[in-house]
Amino acid sequence: MSNADSPDILSAYDDVRSDKSPTNWLLISYAAPTGSQLTLAKTGTGGLAELQAELDDSQVQYAYVRVEYANDAESRRVKFALIIWIGAGTKVMRKARVGFESGAVKKVLAHHSIQVDAGEKRDLDEDEIVKRLRKAGGADYNGGRG
Repeated sequence: MSNADSPDILSAYDDVRSDKSPTNWLLISYAAPTGSQLTLAKTGTGGLAELQAELDDSQVQYAYVRVEYANDAESRRVKFALIIWIGAGTKVMRKARVGFESGAVKKVLAHHSIQVDAGEKRDLDEDEIVKRLRKAGGADYNGGRG
């Protein structure tokens, strides 16, 4: 069992989804170098930029982030992205299990508009993620422009 549905992960997930909480991301890591036990590593209020600073190049990590953006002067949208981080220095056996183990995470962090598979921090460019969220969200009031 991966422990993806632990009370602390579920609570952090609820915080990120809540309009009343300032928490806008969570990060899940493995509890040990081997095995499939997951643990809540951290949460934060600083968005993608803050989250990127917490990613470990030697690990597989799972992040869930709230992204807010404006469609026009009168409206703001809130969307959620699931990030599967596979750092460049991750051991081969850990990488090999991501497809299987990420399924447990996806069941718990179920409500997201896009999944971002990332191995470098440049894969988490906020402008690119917002473009993808706009496309996933249907109406694009910017005529396809970012």
